[in-house]
Amino acid sequence: MGARGRATLVRVLQAIPVIFGVIVISFILTRALPGDPAVQFAGAMATDESIQQVRETLGLDKPLPQQFVLYLSQLAQGDLGQSLSTGRPVLTDLASRLPASLELTLVALLLSCLVSVPLGVLAATRPGSWVDQLCRLLVTAGVSLPTFFTGVVLIYIFYYLLGIAPSPLGRLDFVYLDPPRVTGFFLIDSALAGDGETWFAALRQLILPACTLALFTLAPIARMTRAAMLSALSADYIRTARAAGLTRGKILYGYAFRNALLPVVTTLGMVFSFVLGANVLVEKVFAWPGIGSYAVEALVASDYAAVQGFVLSMALLFVLLNLVIDLAYSVIDPRFGTAAK
Repeated sequence: MGARGRATLVRVLQAIPVIFGVIVISFILTRALPGDPAVQFAGAMATDESIQQVRETLGLDKPLPQQFVLYLSQLAQGDLGQSLSTGRPVLTDLASRLPASLELTLVALLLSCLVSVPLGVLAATRPGSWVDQLCRLLVTAGVSLPTFFTGVVLIYIFYYLLGIAPSPLGRLDFVYLDPPRVTGFFLIDSALAGDGETWFAALRQLILPACTLALFTLAPIARMTRAAMLSALSADYIRTARAAGLTRGKILYGYAFRNALLPVVTTLGMVFSFVLGANVLVEKVFAWPGIGSYAVEALVASDYAAVQGFVLSMALLFVLLNLVIDLAYSVIDPRFGTAAK
């Protein structure tokens, strides 16, 4: 096994205590939620006897340590429990909703990076110019404007006033059928099926919510890109490269931008993990069937299994994302790979 493989294995092993801690904390916190899931499951007309029977069926009458051991045994078998809200296995619910949230988040981050990274680089190379002022304006607006407000404004302008956007009611208009499920990403699945009409319809539904999230994520990425580029451009090696007569493009992109990428990639990973679990407002505004709205509905209903499944899936995604970022470090800067040896 090479040095990079050993480093990857060490990071995976280090993540095991983190995941176990997330399991323990989520289990304890869900039991502290107000309300009784047995009452929710039994219904409004249930008697005390039927509620007690439901509580025994769900295992809620057992002591907390025994409930936790039972939950761990279910996790070891790949069973996240059954949702009281939907009546389906939590794993099935998450598998059907997670691609919707991932597709929305990834497209939003792609749009955000296409704007924020070049804008941050230009602002750093032209401090005090109109480009720098525009960068500061967009950063301030992205931080100040709530996502639900931005979404409502975009709907009002492009759907209600101009009529060029489709109705904000989910991933596809009701006149279209979902593409054959392969990845759960409608853009990819419709492309694999060769259905250009459905692909274009899915893209139209995705534009407004993705732009809403992109305006929110643009701020931290642009700010970090600008700060990292300013720091890199003031470094000694940049002055040495200029004295050596290297071209401006080589200095800017071959040296400064490559060294500035490390904090930008870190920020991008943090933004992705945060937005994926916190885009519930955008999902509510656009009726997007993602995991954020699923988690909120589970919290309201005191649905233990659904909440624990959501938290665990977010923890696993966060660990995986950190692993990808660590591997990206070694690609961007070979010194990280050398340090691992």
